[in-house]
Order: sequence, then structure tokens, then C-alpha cells
Amino acid sequence: QTPGFAGAEIANVCNEAALLASRKGKEKIDMSDFQEAIERVIAGLEKKNKLINEHERQVVAYHESGHAIVGHFTPGADPVQKVSIVPRGMGALGYTLQTPLEDRYLMSRSELLGKIKGLLGGRAAEEIVFGEISTGASNDLEKVAQIARNMIIIYGMSKRVPNLSLVEKNQDGFLGQGPYTPRRSEKIEQMIDEEVLEIIQTCYEDAKRLLREKRDKLEEMAHTLLDKEVINEEDIIKILGPRPVEKEKPLKQSAKQSPRVEK
Repeated sequence: QTPGFAGAEIANVCNEAALLASRKGKEKIDMSDFQEAIERVIAGLEKKNKLINEHERQVVAYHESGHAIVGHFTPGADPVQKVSIVPRGMGALGYTLQTPLEDRYLMSRSELLGKIKGLLGGRAAEEIVFGEISTGASNDLEKVAQIARNMIIIYGMSKRVPNLSLVEKNQDGFLGQGPYTPRRSEKIEQMIDEEVLEIIQTCYEDAKRLLREKRDKLEEMAHTLLDKEVINEEDIIKILGPRPVEKEKPLKQSAKQSPRVEK
């Protein structure tokens, strides 16, 4: 459950697990302590004393179910291991924990699109069930925009100007410009915005289409969450069935991929 973790993060998990075991009066650390420690490192502390009204609780349940279902059935998304509507640190009212099966070093265009669809699954579920959207997807939308822009600007995945990186490295970060300096005309900037919007909107429509097809699963998972508050991988498989696709294996080393929490 720790692919992509740096050494310092693994050390934090071990220390946190030791503290949890000690507080419970255990003589040894067991896997339940490590599991809880991993979630604390990734998603923050549980805040069970944070009270939310019943309507918001329902919105969160459908939102997280949307993430889980789209992530489960979409190629490129990481396996869903846990879904919770227990509030945690950093303002999250719920979260969906997805972790890669192994360290990932390269990602294809289809895998990046799969991640975008999974991130948009929460908002898509809200729109389908309640007929309107909430502010709960703000963190998801930030991640979506970053992935889509990186696809066009950095990874050369544009349809209109494919195989072209639209940034160049700036060695000294002059005037606080950071590691990348734009070298784009207004026309290219407009094209980037249009392609980013097209990617996001297409993925959003795909997420909504999938959730409409799986509406019965969406209802079942949301009601299970409202009843149990937390469902693990075993429960998820019981509700959704086995994953329909196998993830491709990484080709060779590049940048590591870490576990992701969708809120």
C-alpha cells in the first residue's frame, strides 16, 4: 500500500503505527496499525466530532461513490481500496483512497485521461443525483486542471500541435519564474485553454455516462456508505464486482506515482 512513498514517508508511517499500537496498549505493531497510519499520512486525522447535516452527508456519500465507481471501471485509474465519509484533516468531508499496484514510472495518455475521469466522478455523481453541483469538488478540479495542462504543455499530448513541448527550462528562475519559462504566443495560449477545456469536458461527459449506466451501483454504494461510513476493498468488490480491466505494466523508470486521495 505504499508504492511511490519516499523513505521519509515510510518512516512517518512506521512511527505513526508505533504510536497507535502504544496508545492501544499493544506489545507489537500489527497490520491494522500500519493501515491506519498510512491513511493518517495520506489523508490526515479522522474528525468524527465534526458534525455535518444529513443532506451534506448524502452529497458526500454520492460524491465519494462517484469517485469509486468511475475509478473502478475506468482504464488507467488505480484500484480503489477504501471509501469513507468520515471527515478527515485538511477540510475533507470524505475521501476515496486509491493506490497503484506497484511503483509507476511512465503514464500513457489514456491513463492520464482515466485519472481525470476518476477525479471528476464525484462532481458527476452530484449532478446526476441532485441535479446540481456543490463546492465539494474544488480540490478535484485543481488536480484535473493541472493534469490536463501538463498533458498539453509539458508532455506534448496536444491534438493540434502533437509532440511539441511548450515550455523550456529556466535554470536560474529569474524574477521568480520558476523552473519553466513560457515561450508561447497568444494564439498558442488560446489553443492550450481550448484543448484543456475539451479534455476536461469530454472526460466529465464520459464520467456521467458511466455513472448513468451504473446508477444501481451508485445507489447501492452510497446507501452502504451512509449506513457503514467506511467501506473497504472487499465491500467494494462485492458491490461493483471485479475490475473489468488490467492495468498495463510500467515500461521503464521516470517519475514515481504515489497513492492518491480524492475528496
